[in-house]
Amino acid sequence: MDERVREHAAVLVDWSARVEAGDDVVVSVAEDAHDLGVAVAEALGERGANATTLYGSDELSRAYLKGAETRADGDRNGNDVDDDTDGVPDFDDDPAVDRALFEAADAYLRIGGGRNTTAAADVASETRQAYATARKGVREARMDTDWVSTVHPTRSLAQQAGMAYEEYRDFVYDAVLRDWEALADEMAQMKDALDAGEAVRIVTERDDAPDTDVTMSIAGRTAVNSAASVAYDSHNLPSGEVFTAPYDTEGEAFFDVPMTIDATRVRDVHLVFEAGEVVDFSAEAGEDALAGVLDTDAGARRLGELGIGMNRGIDRFTDSILFDEKMGDTVHMAVGRAYDACLPEGESGNDSAVHVDMISDVSTDSRMEVDGEVVRRNGTFRWEGEFGE
Repeated sequence: MDERVREHAAVLVDWSARVEAGDDVVVSVAEDAHDLGVAVAEALGERGANATTLYGSDELSRAYLKGAETRADGDRNGNDVDDDTDGVPDFDDDPAVDRALFEAADAYLRIGGGRNTTAAADVASETRQAYATARKGVREARMDTDWVSTVHPTRSLAQQAGMAYEEYRDFVYDAVLRDWEALADEMAQMKDALDAGEAVRIVTERDDAPDTDVTMSIAGRTAVNSAASVAYDSHNLPSGEVFTAPYDTEGEAFFDVPMTIDATRVRDVHLVFEAGEVVDFSAEAGEDALAGVLDTDAGARRLGELGIGMNRGIDRFTDSILFDEKMGDTVHMAVGRAYDACLPEGESGNDSAVHVDMISDVSTDSRMEVDGEVVRRNGTFRWEGEFGE
């Protein structure tokens, strides 16, 4: 086993999830993430934690959802086996077994790394929406744990990134095996700027793409210094972003970094906001998948997150939101659910069954202002030597 796999497991268990002896930990291991799953199980055993392991398979998920579609359409003999006649499967709300598992857990570790990044590409968006909505309670119970999501470098992810497998492994470990305490100290400067601010404006002006000029309120919000640890209210490994929960968004935003939404390639997204809501949208590719997200529920047309990428160990786009949104020269906005960590106690932010991030490359011809003061220009922060004018 590559020694870096054990180092990855140690960061996940010790730094990220802060697992302690006696903790009940649920570990979901994807099809080709076996090595990291083994290393994590070993680390949990050494820690004296209790481990429950799940098989996190996209192929199994697809089979279940396709089976539900067959039920909704009538069984293979042509009999109607679903009372619903709209062709969209019905799912039981908040399955008791799944919800109970996460309600009893102290921590949840998701180790991604499947065999096929588009395994569920042929599942209808309406089916995905219905399933996501029905499992909202399960998702909330899972997010109430000390949860952390990471990935094991696999050949399918390397292929999606357009990289050789060995090259991709190096890329992943450069992003994961960081001096997280030092990065947390640097990112604290961005958190302080957002916490003290009332409004953020992001502007890009390029000849080869639509402009972005979008303003959002952040008054009363608390930014999260996402340093890859639950101690920082951070739940991704790798991480390396500072994010908050904006509202009252106005203007237009263009997202030029390609992404995969519901196993569909989406590219060059343009959103128009009025009174905090998406009132118009387009995409050069994957517009139907984007529409499916925005039509999930009322909250899916409002922003739940503004994130600023700050992990300079990530040096290229790989069509993986876990890495791409953390890249040092990016900003991302997510439609859908807002994270409670950004909200005042007792206040509810934007609520939705989805949370879908969209990313802009801000390395050139861009600026980010907080209360009218430029804090980032062309990807460089004001505390960095190359900031300039």
